[in-house]
Amino acid sequence: MADQYIGRFAPSPTGPLHMGSLVSALGSWADARHHGGRWLVRIEDIDPERESPEAITQILASLEAHHLFADEDITFQRNNSDHYDAALAQLRQQQKLYACTCTRKSLRALNQSYYPGICRDRQHPEADRALRVVVDDQALCFTDLLRGTLKENVTTTVGDFIVRRRGPFYAYQLAVVVDDARQNITHVVRGSDLLDNTARQIVLQQRLHYSTPAYLHLPLALGDDGSKLSKQTGALPLDNTLALQNLQAAWRLLGQQNPATLPTCCGGFLDHCRRSWNREFIPCPPNSA
Repeated sequence: MADQYIGRFAPSPTGPLHMGSLVSALGSWADARHHGGRWLVRIEDIDPERESPEAITQILASLEAHHLFADEDITFQRNNSDHYDAALAQLRQQQKLYACTCTRKSLRALNQSYYPGICRDRQHPEADRALRVVVDDQALCFTDLLRGTLKENVTTTVGDFIVRRRGPFYAYQLAVVVDDARQNITHVVRGSDLLDNTARQIVLQQRLHYSTPAYLHLPLALGDDGSKLSKQTGALPLDNTLALQNLQAAWRLLGQQNPATLPTCCGGFLDHCRRSWNREFIPCPPNSA
């Protein structure tokens, strides 16, 4: 296990990077660099129905244009199925994994906010069925470096959650936990839209006997209507010809201070970011977990 800080940026290739993506990329890069750590890039491409090869090319081109260079070769989740299967086998051996035949329609009819364990004891065959992990009914406490101590009982917020979808397609929760452990990630710096995934990921880390990284969830870039900038809301792709201006805008959204004299190139500006990054300046929204 590495003693050095290791962070990562892990976009899904469902479209080009936008300003919200850049905020996460720059924040994770600056936190790693400021603390003398390494910064990795992982393409989370395990949802072929939503992804495209063009998006991967666009994402990597934008990172290069903005001089956000990874310290190791780019990794791709599509190459890691053996590791995900091994994690599922470990959960199966612990008798913490079961097949589920419930449909979204049937669950909506229950009008419950969490999965009530309908299939937990039914012993359905696994073939062509979703797999869920058993969650204990207890409060889980974790620390966010921006928000402080947070608490969640996953049983009452989500319930037993899916780790492999029908298809079979590996679920995000499983893949991200396995890959963070494989890459010895010590710090996860990402957007606050992923904050409500954290408790579930810690459940899996504990089940699989992995270390839990430190978490820091950054504020989101918002549109004029106050909604999160995303591909779904029509966020504009980054203009790579305006890389320096884009970095300066993302830096401001992170609450950080510009130098007295602005550098005229991305490299110079990122050197300032590395030196002056301060977590205490990050805008902190109310706790939502």
